[in-house]
Amino acid sequence: MAEASPEAADLVGSSLEQRLEAFQAALPATTRLLAVSKGHPADLVRQAAALGQRSFGESRLQEAIAKQEALADLPDLDWHFIGRLQANKARAVLRRFGTIHSVDSLELAWRLQRIAAEEGLAPGILLQVKFRPDPAKTGFDPAEVRALGADLGHLQPLRCLGLMTIAPLGLTPEARLALFRDCRALADALGLHDCSMGMSGDWREAVTAGSTWVRLGSVLFGSRPIQP
Repeated sequence: MAEASPEAADLVGSSLEQRLEAFQAALPATTRLLAVSKGHPADLVRQAAALGQRSFGESRLQEAIAKQEALADLPDLDWHFIGRLQANKARAVLRRFGTIHSVDSLELAWRLQRIAAEEGLAPGILLQVKFRPDPAKTGFDPAEVRALGADLGHLQPLRCLGLMTIAPLGLTPEARLALFRDCRALADALGLHDCSMGMSGDWREAVTAGSTWVRLGSVLFGSRPIQP
């Protein structure tokens, strides 16, 4: 990892360009930045895109649709769905997003597989895994994912890229690092490349553990003016 390591206090008052540059310098070549644009206006996404950022994360479908339509003149933007996916919105999400980070059950995975086949789509997915008890989060049990093994290939045309996890609130940095290492180890055991792990408050531990996607919102864009 590069020596530059942005601290929240250091970024106060900085421009979006300066914040993006700081994180681009801090992240290793093996880790990509997913700019979490949920809650922020399309104009801010456009500004980030003009600075070279291409991958953006959204979690509210209707908000994302309005944003994507406002940015239709930027067809090369890479949209990722990162929120909890309700079954009745699966088709609309598949039509709008190339990658889904939050496939949290086998039932949802099979539903996405069926709809993707009907729509002629081949999106990337990540299985959301819960490595520690957390009543606020959903996700596969690690043993359940481990048992799937070679069956992950049966999800085609879905492309299972890797795993996603979110650390419970209140963990120490050491505990978060251990959790992220567990995620990386399971992905490696399954032959999966990607680990989507690490957000504004714990991206350093995630990168140390081998994250390939960090999901950064508030440290890039500030507080969210768009309310759910």
